[in-house]
Amino acid sequence: MSRAGKAEKEMRRSGPFGKLKVYLKALGPGLVTGASDDDPSGIGTYSQTGAQFGYAQLWTAPFTFPLMAVTQEICARIALHTGCGLADLIRRHYPKPVLYVCVWLLFVANTVNLGADLGAMAASGQLLLDLPFQVWLVGITFISTTLQIFVNYKRYARVLRYLTLSLFAYVLVAFVSPQDWGQISRNTLIPTVQLSRDYLLNLVAILGTTISPYLFFWQASQEIEEKIDEGKTTAKARKGVTRVELKWMRTDVISGMLLSNLVMWFIIATAGSTLFSKGMTDIDSAPKAAEALKPIAGDFAYLLFAAGIIGTGLLAVPILAGSAAYAIAETLKLREGLYLKLRQAPGFYGVILFSTLIGFALNLTGINPIRALYYAAVLNGIIAPPLLVMIMLIGNNQKIMKDKVNGRISSAVGWITAILMAIAAAGLLLSLGR
Repeated sequence: MSRAGKAEKEMRRSGPFGKLKVYLKALGPGLVTGASDDDPSGIGTYSQTGAQFGYAQLWTAPFTFPLMAVTQEICARIALHTGCGLADLIRRHYPKPVLYVCVWLLFVANTVNLGADLGAMAASGQLLLDLPFQVWLVGITFISTTLQIFVNYKRYARVLRYLTLSLFAYVLVAFVSPQDWGQISRNTLIPTVQLSRDYLLNLVAILGTTISPYLFFWQASQEIEEKIDEGKTTAKARKGVTRVELKWMRTDVISGMLLSNLVMWFIIATAGSTLFSKGMTDIDSAPKAAEALKPIAGDFAYLLFAAGIIGTGLLAVPILAGSAAYAIAETLKLREGLYLKLRQAPGFYGVILFSTLIGFALNLTGINPIRALYYAAVLNGIIAPPLLVMIMLIGNNQKIMKDKVNGRISSAVGWITAILMAIAAAGLLLSLGR
């Protein structure tokens, strides 16, 4: 029986507390994907947002929630119904040049993001132990690569997610620091747009780190791995999805995206009330970023910040490298899956190693690791629109999806997401060209 089927059965015979336990137990790929969205790049971008603009862009948290939830639901539904990953479907149903462009864009975005995360983890590690940046970088890269290749991801993700609990310190800071709750409410509910290059750059960064390309492919791949865990090892056996499976998938996705955006909102609010109010509008180092946590952590702010960055980084790096590896393996018809051993899928793990090493090498160019988080988010925002268009074409393709094509609301929200991100990216590129 599937995870969704078991949850539905247990839910019917459980009391109120039992239902909550069943709900938490049933959460899977959507929750992990949502948690990984608050990776070091996300933390850096949201911190910079609050530091640079105060509360002015708080509205982006509730605004992006339905956009990312619908996008991830479409990706999950495609995988559950077809039994195939996104790259595999593009290979089967669309011209090869389209496939190659999509996979190349994903690989570039993921590798740059991965490199930025590794650099930020190394810079944050220096807050714990004052060793050279290069020493921390080598150590972090080695540990991350070893975990990806030799340890089951689901197993160590259960441990690492406890480190990410340090992110809830931003929630506490928001309540212990002086806040203008009236202004917070207005900026959360009423969008304000400034026609400036910096504001547009930051908006693209927020969209890019919130609705990221790697999340699309990872969500689809993990839905498939869930089915493989149930013994459905072929695409034919995985094909088809029940109403119960769709119901629990949507619960999972909405829960994960809601958690992600709540954390996003609190990071922006906290940075706005602590950094912006002190005139610290440019975050270019880990110590500056950690200042946002001082109201609650005091001298332990650096420790708390480092734990959050390293924990979320170790959780997200395998997703960044893994989603690219899934796409390339599907393109080249290689055996893939994090459930497989190295000897069973050498090509798949080879891509993970290659992507991680390129990310490592990017940090040897002298780029500021904290600034790199921000510009990695901007790159994601520029690359995401064409991939979103491809996902919408697949989701609306009746030949592929049969009776599980996008509904009117999903289709409308999905296309609006793609168009808005394309307009924001185009506007940014035009402003930079002036």
